[in-house]
Amino acid sequence: MKCLILAAGYATRLYPLTENFPKPLLEVGGKTILDWLVDDIDTLGAIDEYVVISNHKFAEHFSRWAKKKTQKITVVDDGTVTNEGRLGAVRDIQFAIDTLSIDDDILVIAGDNLLDFSLTDFVSYAIVKKSSCIMRYYEPDHNKLLKCGVVTIDGNDRILDMTEKSPTPATNWCCPPFYFYTKEDARLVKVGIDEGCGVDAPGSFAAWLSRKRAVYAMEMKGKRYDIGNLESYEKVKKEYKGLC
Repeated sequence: MKCLILAAGYATRLYPLTENFPKPLLEVGGKTILDWLVDDIDTLGAIDEYVVISNHKFAEHFSRWAKKKTQKITVVDDGTVTNEGRLGAVRDIQFAIDTLSIDDDILVIAGDNLLDFSLTDFVSYAIVKKSSCIMRYYEPDHNKLLKCGVVTIDGNDRILDMTEKSPTPATNWCCPPFYFYTKEDARLVKVGIDEGCGVDAPGSFAAWLSRKRAVYAMEMKGKRYDIGNLESYEKVKKEYKGLC
């Protein structure tokens, strides 16, 4: 299994902190955000390669970080240099697949989110389901629902409907940027792009796929910390205590 880490964004809301430095390598609790994610996932022993998808501006930062790690980590540079010229998360997934000729199950994660629970639970859930999967959590704030993916599920966690940034969210089940795709479904990313699925939000492909194949949504077992601006970063540094 490969783990694709989405890290090609420019984090403009965190300027000047991230004007010349990538958000996933910011430190929280004595470790970078990527260290927290990779070190946790690696305890399951299911990932044989981590792929950090970077823009050109920050690729060297990630390469230096990767050299210090014991895991097999490959950094791919998507060639973009500005926020306005970015490929979008879904195109970055396909870029990594094409660049490295990936034909395997893939775990796709955002490189700038922290969790207080282990992602190994999610990977294990997907392995049991033998199907592509996402995560979900209950979000009571309507304004936050307007900015994220929202999912409707049946009694067996199967997705019945999924939308990205809908003006009329159907449920309170919000989807964080963590996805598992089977090898067979990962082959469909290019098909989804060609058929017009959104490319900016990473959940757009999952939403498209759920209308074609069985995709399941595991309820999160803890809390997610999304670092969006300087204020939220300072808050996370004070509150985050690592994995429960």
